[in-house]
Amino acid sequence: MIIAGEASGDIHGARLVSAMKDRNNDLHFCGIGGDALRDVGVEIIQNASTLAVVGITEVFSKVFSLIKGMAGAKRLLKSLKPGLLILIDFPDFNLKVAATAKKLGIPVLYYISPQVWAWRQGRVKKIKKLVNHLAVILPFEEEFFIKHGVPVSYVGHPLLDGSLSPVKLNEKKDTPVVIGLLPGSRDSEIARHLPVMLEAASLIVKKMNRVKIAVSLAPTVEREYVEKIIEKHRAYDYDIISGGADQILKTCSLVVAASGTVTLEAAIAGIPMVIIYKVSPVSYRLGKAMIKVPNICLVNLIAGREIVPELIQERATPDNIADEVLRILGDHDKIESMRKELIGIRNLLGGSGASERVADIAILMLTDE
Repeated sequence: MIIAGEASGDIHGARLVSAMKDRNNDLHFCGIGGDALRDVGVEIIQNASTLAVVGITEVFSKVFSLIKGMAGAKRLLKSLKPGLLILIDFPDFNLKVAATAKKLGIPVLYYISPQVWAWRQGRVKKIKKLVNHLAVILPFEEEFFIKHGVPVSYVGHPLLDGSLSPVKLNEKKDTPVVIGLLPGSRDSEIARHLPVMLEAASLIVKKMNRVKIAVSLAPTVEREYVEKIIEKHRAYDYDIISGGADQILKTCSLVVAASGTVTLEAAIAGIPMVIIYKVSPVSYRLGKAMIKVPNICLVNLIAGREIVPELIQERATPDNIADEVLRILGDHDKIESMRKELIGIRNLLGGSGASERVADIAILMLTDE
């Protein structure tokens, strides 16, 4: 049984399932996920798009779907008694399911760790109690969990199993600069981020010659939802690029991105970026009190310093975003320096093969049973 509650987890989970089937084609998979997991033969009991949410107060908007999904997952564990439960990120939901698996004696493999090193570090005790093995994807995570006595393996980042590679920027003077807007993969993120990104884009267009604006449409989001927001803020023609972040990154000179996995995708592609993030005021105040790290962007956390600008909460204004974009694009040396540092992040992520390494761990856990 596998549970991936978000779009990126769905993709990483699908690669893991494929790698496990390569090793044993008799395996049967079921659980919670999206189209990627369904496409590799996982029997989906609830679509992950009904569950994904970010923010402490925002969770209330999906509370009934979360309760339904959790009840369904627990029922399936009790009736099916799977040989292994694989959990991917999505900690507040998945750790509750792990508690049921523990009571039933079902081994738990947790792939893509909850970011307890960043905030709510008390959860590490729960992980140690409920999880049989943890597969982590960031280079500093293994040491943290070893220190806390959690069985752990560093497997590298699954993004490197994809087709992303450094993009060669188009520097011809007669072609427009393309700026990508990546507002997130959930409706709530897009509602908060896309309007302010579009207003910033309008300011940029007024100050730059030959510029195009492209908006990324995540696979988990309806095109009509994004089009309605764009129509309300239409001061310029925008291209909507579907098919995931890798599609828009191939065309961009710079992106304005909501903090998350997509920032690592941009880093792997070597695309300069400006990071923003907004949640409800209550969620922000509560989160700020619990966060133990100086940055929220994964790129900066892995680098150990700020190499891309972060505009968080009240700093994420159209004027501030436009100023940062224009500052970077107006300085060729800055662009080249940022690109080199971002490609350096790729070299810290452990190389390709994360899915294969996790599959080996999973098969071993099944064999041990």
